Amino acid sequence: MSGAQRAGAGGSGAGGSGAGGAQRAAAGGSGAAARLRIAVVGDTLLDVDVSGTSERLSPDAPVPVVDVRTDDRRAGGAGLVATMLAKDGHDVTLVTVLGDDDHATSIRGLLPDVRIVAGPSGVATPVKTRVRVGDHALVRIDEGCDTPPVPSVTDAMTAALDGVDAVIVADYGRGVAAAPELRAAIARVAAHTPVVWDPHPKGADPVAGIAVATPNASEARRFTSIGGEGVPFATDAAAALVATWDIGAVAVTLGDRGALVGRRTARGMDSRFLPAPSVSAGDPCGAGDRLAAGVAVALAGGADVPDAVAAGVADASAYLAAGGVTSLLADAAPTPVAVPGADRDALRIVYEVRSAGGTVVATGGCFDLLHAGHARTLSAARALGDCLVVCLNSDDSVRQLKGPERPIMTQDDRVELLLALDCVDAVVVFDETTPDEALRRFRPDVWAKGGDYTADELPEARTLAEWGGRVVTVPFHPGRSTTRLASALAAVG
Repeated sequence: MSGAQRAGAGGSGAGGSGAGGAQRAAAGGSGAAARLRIAVVGDTLLDVDVSGTSERLSPDAPVPVVDVRTDDRRAGGAGLVATMLAKDGHDVTLVTVLGDDDHATSIRGLLPDVRIVAGPSGVATPVKTRVRVGDHALVRIDEGCDTPPVPSVTDAMTAALDGVDAVIVADYGRGVAAAPELRAAIARVAAHTPVVWDPHPKGADPVAGIAVATPNASEARRFTSIGGEGVPFATDAAAALVATWDIGAVAVTLGDRGALVGRRTARGMDSRFLPAPSVSAGDPCGAGDRLAAGVAVALAGGADVPDAVAAGVADASAYLAAGGVTSLLADAAPTPVAVPGADRDALRIVYEVRSAGGTVVATGGCFDLLHAGHARTLSAARALGDCLVVCLNSDDSVRQLKGPERPIMTQDDRVELLLALDCVDAVVVFDETTPDEALRRFRPDVWAKGGDYTADELPEARTLAEWGGRVVTVPFHPGRSTTRLASALAAVG
């Protein structure tokens, strides 16, 4: 499995790294945060998602025929950011421009919980229609998406930025973020309120003095013409953009790898890489919007920029794991997602391995203070099949088994350490004293344990027998135990 496929699945209290916002568990992101007043500034579109099946070619041309199953509409661009924040429970004002047509009326109807302060766009409302067959994008159809003139700005639009806790500029290159009156208002607000700017290659430069801009790697490359790849490229690009734009920080997002934050400090430029939680993800549409929204919420809550970006990265990962834009549909039930992953991510890995004819291996334990014995046992277990899922006792479970002084490390740290091992593909946290219910959820082919006993003596043997799974033991390494290691450390201390 690649690193992007490896997933941690949390029981009670599982969380990610970074600010408190990074540890939230919600389908769309930051629903657990306090209610904030947030202004979203930018271009608004109408997005249409057409999904269906295709089993034949057209008789008129060698093109697939799509039998439409769903036709979902939502506010796009800045409207998508506003939708996310409103679903999180925040008081959202959308500052934008809209045309005088049926599509604009549809957008207003799709944002019932958002205060819309809109000036006239003077052009038709742009519509982007994506046609998908299953998980595959077939075509995107754009209507009215030519770049229009910079729109006029009303006094109500600039006044809407006063008294808010944060501002997000969602620039989609259609001129709202380039309007001089709005830029002046944003600069005024940025002196005392966090402003997050999500730039666009065809849009305007961020206003000087804002807190942070969030270009993706492709956008950062176009803005700077800097070569290279990965973190080294992102480090150079962030530093260059901080200087060029004269802003506090730049977070270059790197897809499922995370983000690189470059910011000014009293001692000069500081660079910090913030890895993304490992989740299985599908359609990435809206992930950048989700990240920018999470950053703004965290900044408004008092986080510094690196911790705020960590929260945004975690929110974007949770959003993708929950199904992306499909999780935002009005009739979609929320799907709880625990960062850095969830049972669904482990199940996806299991499904992928089984679909390829592979063998799923599981093992379990407390893994409190990882030592060489653990590493050898896990490596041996992984060698038995094509993926290894570790069933990890939660903190409460460890206390039940080991007493009130244990665990030594929290389950979040234990999940992170286990996932750092190349031999571990996923971690599932369970609260019970035995992993039987967790095992029944994904039914491994093999249950592996290290020990000086036979396979039929293992208590999980009866559970594995329910679906024909096998129980095996791997080499036991005497003289290595968490209790002995803890005692030795205590003696040294």
